[in-house]
Amino acid sequence: MKNKTVIITGASTGIGKEIAKYFITRESNVVMNSSNEENLKKAYIEFGSPSNVLYLAGDISKQETGQKLVTLALKKFKSVDILINNAGVFAPKPFLDVEEKDLDLYWSVNLKGTYFTSQSVIPQMIKQQHGSIINIGTVLVEHAIDGFPATAPLTSKGAIHSLTRQLAAEFGKNNIKVNTIAPGIIRSPLQGKIGIEDADSLARLHLLNRIGEATEIAEAAYYLATANFVTGETINIAGGHTIGHSI
Repeated sequence: MKNKTVIITGASTGIGKEIAKYFITRESNVVMNSSNEENLKKAYIEFGSPSNVLYLAGDISKQETGQKLVTLALKKFKSVDILINNAGVFAPKPFLDVEEKDLDLYWSVNLKGTYFTSQSVIPQMIKQQHGSIINIGTVLVEHAIDGFPATAPLTSKGAIHSLTRQLAAEFGKNNIKVNTIAPGIIRSPLQGKIGIEDADSLARLHLLNRIGEATEIAEAAYYLATANFVTGETINIAGGHTIGHSI
């Protein structure tokens, strides 16, 4: 991955930030995106303001943001090799309490963000005749939990899982690989945002009896970025969450 160009959305905190760090330390060129410019700049400075990194704040649910990211990457680094669609929002809410504004939020940020940003990078990947798109889904798409009602975000994530397979089929002939990472419970700021004070209390949802670390998602993203014969797959990084539970 040295000198390969990677665009990462939602890269200012949590999993996205850890993914950015992982690729930066392996000498990839990284374009970081987030809707929060302050957090984005803070992360960039924390990384040491490296010369192989650019950042651009913007709402990925807007088509122009993806186009700006591609323009920036090509101007500085001359290629777009990897896109990691990490940006997203997620929170539990009972089905009967969901309002139209909730659906609009999740479908705009999660699905439209992934859709439009992928739409922005694929023309360049076709020109190059290579590329890799890595989407972030969730194990909850295939493994529902009664005590964690989240139909609104899950329908948008389920759509991302489906989009992955169709894009893999449509652009396989162009040597563009498209895959999804479906995380289990991962230690990140998201847990606090959705009201989980002790993320480790959810360890028993996983057969390994622990929650995951953001670095483990970064490792999976790096594997998929370098894998030349893997496409259309959803890879669960979830400690056995979808297989059974430790009770």
